[in-house]
Amino acid sequence: MDSLALPFSVLVILIAATTLANGYSPPPPPPPTTVYPAAKTVEAAVEGMVYCQSCDKYGSWSLAGAEAIAGAKISVICKNHRQQVSFYKVFQTDSYGHFYGELKGLKMTPHFLDHPLHACRAKLVSSPREDCNLFSNINNALDGATLRYEEKRLKWTNYEAVVYAAGPLAFRPDHCPESTAPPPTY
Repeated sequence: MDSLALPFSVLVILIAATTLANGYSPPPPPPPTTVYPAAKTVEAAVEGMVYCQSCDKYGSWSLAGAEAIAGAKISVICKNHRQQVSFYKVFQTDSYGHFYGELKGLKMTPHFLDHPLHACRAKLVSSPREDCNLFSNINNALDGATLRYEEKRLKWTNYEAVVYAAGPLAFRPDHCPESTAPPPTY
């Protein structure tokens, strides 16, 4: 072996040992060039309208002549297949009497009775109008209006919502003037 090869080999080993002892590490690999999209979430939502039923339609389910109520509150209550409340939230109508609410936190199990169509109901809570604040039973709102699937979905990049319809729901006036018209016949 060459007389210079041994000292050169020892020098290379000492340089490598010193470099590693001082905390040298190879540079990290470059970040991946492929960015995978975030997982898409699919939520359930409910929407509907809240009205003030006109006095001349009192006692019926008719909403002819009804006015939309801004600021009315409705609740969505869902019960699991054991009849235990699994979701409850109050939503408020916008200036047009329309409400839209995501059912975030609703746990849907594989049991078919835990699906929003079977498990959830929309109920009236309160009206901001003092002249129209009594509950009516339009669409069975006293027991809770069932939700309907009307094939409506909202889609964004990483979000999708299946929108169920409720109602329409209605309050009725607390005082209506006496009418001389005969009661409606069915």
